Amino acid sequence: MSRDVDRRTFVRAGVAVGVVGTGLLGTRVGAAESRAAFQAADVETALKALYGTAVVSETDQIEIRAPEIAENGAVVPVMVTITLPNPEDLAILGDRNRQPLALRCPLTPALGGELSTRIKLATTSNIVVVVKAGGKLYQAAREVKVTIGGWGG
Repeated sequence: MSRDVDRRTFVRAGVAVGVVGTGLLGTRVGAAESRAAFQAADVETALKALYGTAVVSETDQIEIRAPEIAENGAVVPVMVTITLPNPEDLAILGDRNRQPLALRCPLTPALGGELSTRIKLATTSNIVVVVKAGGKLYQAAREVKVTIGGWGG
């Protein structure tokens, strides 16, 4: 019986930490705009669903570290470093995926300027990182060659 109580306490504590931890990522994303963005068939439509516009400026203040060649497109590691002042939101897209939006993350100062994740790429693609900062959108891109497809290829 005591093990059940300990397990329940552990699960409750984990849920509480998860709920508090999500506060580090900032405000919650609206379900409708998020759903439309993740279902978009191209980068421009995804950006319009997320931000109301697809107009972005190129910048060197977003650094993307990803392998030049990914042996398996199902798990492509991506590390993003942002040096833009006051970044508010980030989106990572694979421009040749049938649904390009891979990740959207509201940003806060608590996160710092680095983010690491893994995404799926269907085929050789540009990884496009879009950051909203100061009410404007900025982007950087990096090509990754995929030898085995991430969408069942």
